[in-house]
Amino acid sequence: MRLAIFDLDGTLVDRTSAVADAIATLSHDHGYGPEIETWLLTELADRADRSDFDRLRAAFPIAESGDHLWRVYIDRMASAVTCRPTVLAALARLKEAGWSIGVATNGASDIQRAKVRATGLADLIDGIAASGDIDVRKPDPRLFELAAARCGTQLTPGDWMTGDDPEADIAGGYGAGLRTIWVRGRTWPDGLNTPHHTVDDVSEAIDHLLTHSPE
Repeated sequence: MRLAIFDLDGTLVDRTSAVADAIATLSHDHGYGPEIETWLLTELADRADRSDFDRLRAAFPIAESGDHLWRVYIDRMASAVTCRPTVLAALARLKEAGWSIGVATNGASDIQRAKVRATGLADLIDGIAASGDIDVRKPDPRLFELAAARCGTQLTPGDWMTGDDPEADIAGGYGAGLRTIWVRGRTWPDGLNTPHHTVDDVSEAIDHLLTHSPE
């Protein structure tokens, strides 16, 4: 079975706008002023986990527990995050064509799985590996190997990794022996291997997979 692994944030789902919406809602619901909201927007811009809310409580006189705020944040992110219908439809075509679909994502297990469930991706994905599962982050090849295992298979020549992060997704995919598709957006660093294919949108990446079977 052919295996296609995808990054989650910035590739399958729009995390950036969801973070802003989730933080705005959380801040409003708890009566937090602009100083706390700005802190959250800055500190959670790239990633978020449970410990961030302990740091928030250390920085500001907040009554709510870190556990409570983390649960609320997960709920607000699940409500705010989106996966475009065109992407869901493209993944459905890929699955119908006999591909196994995995996700390898850096992030806390509970929030990443909440995003997958909330966006409808759970019905299309065969397995997900989040860095919080084993405390290993992309580009470590072990996360890609875990994603394959969660799909009931193992990495083989001809499998693909698609993502927007040049180092975590593309260099990481290379390191795991995968073919790679880069979704443009970030600046490409010097010295990295050129991706096997480059697209402007993940739907284009799926179209490429459907028309280019592994050699």
